[in-house]
Amino acid sequence: MSPPVFDRAFRAGLADLFAWRRDVRRFRTTPVDPALIADLRAQSELAPSVGDSRPWRWIAPDAAQRIAIRNNFAQCNAEALADYEGERAKLYASLKLDGLDRSPVQFAVFCDRATTRGQGLGRKTMPQTLDYSVVGQIMMFWLAARAAGLGVGWVSIIDPDVVSAVLGQPQTFALIAYLCVGWPEEEHLDPELVRAGWVEGRGPALGASGVGDRNRT
Repeated sequence: MSPPVFDRAFRAGLADLFAWRRDVRRFRTTPVDPALIADLRAQSELAPSVGDSRPWRWIAPDAAQRIAIRNNFAQCNAEALADYEGERAKLYASLKLDGLDRSPVQFAVFCDRATTRGQGLGRKTMPQTLDYSVVGQIMMFWLAARAAGLGVGWVSIIDPDVVSAVLGQPQTFALIAYLCVGWPEEEHLDPELVRAGWVEGRGPALGASGVGDRNRT
């Protein structure tokens, strides 16, 4: 089989995909076809992993578990807010930092650090490459989702130990990401934190399509 040819038009579209990849926090509650999610998950299985270990483990919380995780976010977010003062605290309090209230699909993505697949190849000196492998797979899922019109949001203001306990996962499973997935309520090229004034944009970095802000959030 001959390898595909990625022509200029494809590369331009790929540059657009990278540029329009956003961390989405504002979702419509419209359901997402489970078959689409399954297809995106299958595409992400093509991700590279150290020693072909494929250590990613995706867990979909049920309704009660979602409530518990959302409550933990509220607690952690309040603690984070306490670290700021004055105008910065007011701005932090106004930020939309999660999509837990509306996203129809949610996943906790773990790294199975005890996996025997791959026989330990490539990770004796850098065991963290197991975690990196999961991050790479998440990004492939994210880009595939964006290409399908879906948005993805990565929620980090949560306690990994609490989430693991809520979901009943073993100690050998390390939480890498909690993802909210769904149809975006709005579309933007620039990061929300830039629009909100939390950080400054780094200016345009033009790709093949002539657009793109490489500042990511």
